[in-house]
Amino acid sequence: MVTRRTLLAATAGGVAGGAVVGSTLTSLLTETPGFPAVGDAPDFDPDNWDNIRAQFPLAEGVVNLSTFYFASHAASVRAAIEQYRAGLDADPLGYVRENQSRLDARVARAASAYLDTDASQIAFTDSTTMGLGLLYSGLRLAPGDEVLTTEHEFFATHEALRLRSIRDGVQVRRTRLYDDSAQANPDEMVNRLLAAISPATRVVALTWVHSSTGVRLPVREMTDAIAEVNKNRPGPERVLVCLDGVHGFAAHDATPDDLGVDFLITGTHKWLFGPRGTGLIWGRSSAWSRFTPIIPSFIDTAGDEPGPWSTPGGFHSFEHRWALAEAFQFHRAVGARRVAQRTRELATMLKDGLAGIRSVRLRTPRGPEASAGLVCCEVDGYGPDEAVARLRRAKVIASATPYQPSYLRFGPTIINSESDVEAALAAVRSL
Repeated sequence: MVTRRTLLAATAGGVAGGAVVGSTLTSLLTETPGFPAVGDAPDFDPDNWDNIRAQFPLAEGVVNLSTFYFASHAASVRAAIEQYRAGLDADPLGYVRENQSRLDARVARAASAYLDTDASQIAFTDSTTMGLGLLYSGLRLAPGDEVLTTEHEFFATHEALRLRSIRDGVQVRRTRLYDDSAQANPDEMVNRLLAAISPATRVVALTWVHSSTGVRLPVREMTDAIAEVNKNRPGPERVLVCLDGVHGFAAHDATPDDLGVDFLITGTHKWLFGPRGTGLIWGRSSAWSRFTPIIPSFIDTAGDEPGPWSTPGGFHSFEHRWALAEAFQFHRAVGARRVAQRTRELATMLKDGLAGIRSVRLRTPRGPEASAGLVCCEVDGYGPDEAVARLRRAKVIASATPYQPSYLRFGPTIINSESDVEAALAAVRSL
């Protein structure tokens, strides 16, 4: 289970790792010749994995298996950010007045095309955490209503629900879906969740892929089972399924309708490689009807469309939000199914290799039916932060999970290659 303290401590360890890791990372970056500018990337060829890697200005000579954590930007995304930033710097008021409605609509169209949905169902946020806080604060729940969640959730879900409970007494209950993450079984996870639903349950709060272990939930099977429960319930008592999708979104090829959820909350600066500081909430029209926005919207059409109505107003990092359209276009050009297949292949290669190292214990299921792109493990004789530090000295960038217990974590993405996986395995063997 993660807490605020363990989150901050593990994040500091996994990203900076203290003075040793920090100085090591600095030396890695200063040893490389300068970072490529936008114009240095070759013309985009979505059919060529080497070309796809070349769209990102990652440091050469370093195997980066943590870009899922906080994405690097592809050349097209960087170019869009720079274009919008230049316009805002030249005439901030005029540029916003002349372009905001058009560019907001452009992003909404790109997102709806990627999600295969209507733009009116999408609210835009700055992160998964913001989306979770907004959703769990705004859902309409009556005294005696219950939210069911699991012990495996990210800090932001647990904390958002705890704060909701403090404010108005909504009951929050947790269940466990598995005891040993490496042996997590889809059927068992469905059965455990179903058994935990009570007559008072109105919301089920889940996470698609657990960032603590890499376990991927059988979401469609879960929503199908909950749909059977809902058949015998009147509308206001129907269970809403809310999914933190951040580590499945753009790593696994499924739309919200494919998943059967009522709400999908995700950041778009992880596996999608979207602009840093962007995210969204997707909701069914029937589910949005049980939500009251928390922050006033600035969108003109908000009163008629639940997603825009729920999009927080105020001034944002507009150049980043508007460049989100390019990130969606980039992934659609490569192909969602192809991205998912490549991610699965690299993760499987990494898991199979780690499983063959005697000093390593996998914490992520080896089979693709209960995993996605994240790969978590333990290395005998090394805590996760120490392992991260030593791997960085070998020019392999991994992270430590911000949970207790904490694990060493890798995340091969479409930026990576088979040679990257082989280099990571060699570095682990050398520990």
